[in-house]
Amino acid sequence: MVPLSARIEIGRASVQTVADECTADILHIKGDAVDPSLGLTGASGTDIDLIVRPAHVARLHGALERHGWVVYSTFRGGSPFGHAQTYHHELWGYLDVHRFFPGIETRPDAGFAVLWVDRTTGTFAGLPASVPSLTAQRLIALLNSARSPRPDVVERLWADASAEDRTAVTELADALDARVALAAATGDLERFRDRRSYLLWNVLQTGGPRTVEWRARVRAAPTRRERVQILLRAPQVNVEHLAHRLGRAPTRWEITREFFARPATAVREALHGRGRRS
Repeated sequence: MVPLSARIEIGRASVQTVADECTADILHIKGDAVDPSLGLTGASGTDIDLIVRPAHVARLHGALERHGWVVYSTFRGGSPFGHAQTYHHELWGYLDVHRFFPGIETRPDAGFAVLWVDRTTGTFAGLPASVPSLTAQRLIALLNSARSPRPDVVERLWADASAEDRTAVTELADALDARVALAAATGDLERFRDRRSYLLWNVLQTGGPRTVEWRARVRAAPTRRERVQILLRAPQVNVEHLAHRLGRAPTRWEITREFFARPATAVREALHGRGRRS
């Protein structure tokens, strides 16, 4: 059996070949794409993660499908941020294609341009590939820990970092409009209570009922159009998640049952949250 680490490394090389073929700009992130000097031991990951230039999403998607990658979950159904689409390949496993990284609030195209201009080169299975700069890798790991708390990552990359490294991360966060998420990761979120994304990061940090999460998502949306789209999606069943939970495509009855179960679940969560607060 091929070791997981080898499968992921060869899988990255395979994805890079696909991107080169269709001339899509991609940056490999997380897992084995992180520079060893950052000391994130045990963080090799179980799938492949990359960021694609937003204008190149469609061409990369088409090329991936031609090479046997199948969509597992879409941008719309994958997360509260709508940031990544997940693919699966029978040989290489799972691939998360990010059109932006959660916590970076500048426009996706502008954010990618900032990361791209200071990129460096990594090597996967002998094939050169672009990875973010060391400072950007540090910031991305911290932003990721804001969603999936990793005290060891925060301690290593922030608390124990030099003043110079922390300044570089902060300046990059300013350039990417990522200070709120960085503050959420480093325990300084309350300084940003006036920002529209504060509530969302607070919910992600502390937990809470889905009604609060949806309200936070609406508040965090940068445009009125996006806020309306979120409101329209809120009552809908996430059919992708339901299918993954069932292990098969849900029937029409199962989707209907899930739809009517959602209000009852919201009430239970709200009452549970009220009980914990009292």
